[in-house]
Amino acid sequence: MKLASQTISWLFIPLFTPVLGMLLVMFVPSYEGVLNENSLYALVDEQKWQILYHYFFFCMVVPGLSLLYLRSIGMVSTIEIDNRRERSIPILIMFASCLGLYLLHVILIPSGLKIPKYIFSYPLAGTIVTAIYFFQTLWKKVSLHAGGMGIMSGFIIAYVAEMESFEMWIVLFAIITSGLVMSARVYLEKHTLLEVVIGWFTGTFVTFAVNYYY
Repeated sequence: MKLASQTISWLFIPLFTPVLGMLLVMFVPSYEGVLNENSLYALVDEQKWQILYHYFFFCMVVPGLSLLYLRSIGMVSTIEIDNRRERSIPILIMFASCLGLYLLHVILIPSGLKIPKYIFSYPLAGTIVTAIYFFQTLWKKVSLHAGGMGIMSGFIIAYVAEMESFEMWIVLFAIITSGLVMSARVYLEKHTLLEVVIGWFTGTFVTFAVNYYY
């Protein structure tokens, strides 16, 4: 059970799950209607991979390398940032990365170009969620694993809610894997039940609201 929990924790690390959410909706068939303007599936493959490269760089490479650097200079004692008081700077780096990704798309993509709104709303949601986590972490060791799953789940649910046709197994996948990740973090005694619940619900509801109403 311990090995399974550790494996789940590493498979669904917080830096990867938001990228996984974008990857899923881009390559699983979805249709919004006649115009299909907000369907990420309708983008050509070249556009999809270019956007995914941006997400990979800002969501995984930048915070991942920053975390390794902070570990090397002793600002964080473990890669998983087990000490609550060491989490402020890594979360601020994630906040800056999400904000950088949002601003990159705002600057690079012409305002008159018909592009799915989620290209902008998803990183904006990440920016807001990480800002909330920063303040939550001042009093509670909120689970970032649960938060990453919440961001992915909220995004997928908001996306599906606006599509006329979509593969519903993706929603089930997001919910089931969220449960597995949260259970793993509690089993490994990395977090309490309250900490994973706060992390997941914050990520899910804020991300859903930003993406749905953007």
